[in-house]
Amino acid sequence: MTDRPIILGIVGDSAAGKTTLTRGIAQVLGPENVTVICTDDYHRYDRKQRAEIGITALHPDCNYLDIIEQHLTLLRNGQPILKPIYNHSTGKFDPPEYIQPKTFVIVEGLLGYSTRGARNCYDVKVYLAPLEELRAKWKVKRDTMKRGYTEAQVLKNMEQREPDSEAFIRPQRKWADVVVTFYPPANDINISQLHVRLLLRPTIPHPDFLEIIGQGSPSFQPAVRLGLDRDMGKPVDVLEIDSNATKEQVNELEIIICKDMPYLKHFCSPKGNLNIGKLVGTTGEVLQSYPLALTQLLISYHMIKATNIYQ
Repeated sequence: MTDRPIILGIVGDSAAGKTTLTRGIAQVLGPENVTVICTDDYHRYDRKQRAEIGITALHPDCNYLDIIEQHLTLLRNGQPILKPIYNHSTGKFDPPEYIQPKTFVIVEGLLGYSTRGARNCYDVKVYLAPLEELRAKWKVKRDTMKRGYTEAQVLKNMEQREPDSEAFIRPQRKWADVVVTFYPPANDINISQLHVRLLLRPTIPHPDFLEIIGQGSPSFQPAVRLGLDRDMGKPVDVLEIDSNATKEQVNELEIIICKDMPYLKHFCSPKGNLNIGKLVGTTGEVLQSYPLALTQLLISYHMIKATNIYQ
């Protein structure tokens, strides 16, 4: 096993689903083995100061990118950090937190791939790119339910942030090994069960999904498809998983992925594992998303592979 922590980056715009994805991956790897940090804690200004200056939290000048880079380097070398904490409820900074990296470190946030030095610290890089209409719905729900905003305030805030999203957040997509896009059937954002489209770039070795799909029973192939496409001008493999995939179809795929990964045997079982792929629906109900579960499993696979535990 490698003698340093394995670092996963999960980058995406506000309310793109970073925290939901992170929680499921931590379930697979074992929460006791995972350190999670958020680069949004490295804001240079609090909420009041940003309003006075006229800058958004998405702008690089509003964040200590140099300290993010420094802390990632320390974590990669197994060293502790004193991480700042930005309180989203108050808009102010809380006392910093002493962080000792565990076997796996998940780094989520808005600007995690903004500098070359930071990018070089990750073993696996993921970018979340849900449909913008879907992301807007998620952000309205989160910020009204958890952060005390009105819907009008959230929508106005998104409009103000859009130029910085376009200029600084979305371009980071090009650095990702895996691009994750959740989308509803027929692009109807009112449907809670979502398909997922995974762009698999050749920057890291992915499982042989052509062989995996070939090993599976014919019944799951309509719900799980592999194809080719181009993204940002470069060829990519595309794995699509439909929301109507059944528990049995997904568990079959889980077992095939897990069979050569002893580390994952505690997680995979003939009955399937219900600890991942969970999310909260629009009315507060807990839903089980099999596309989300497989996305979390695939990313966990890459992190385990980077440790050499599997050999």
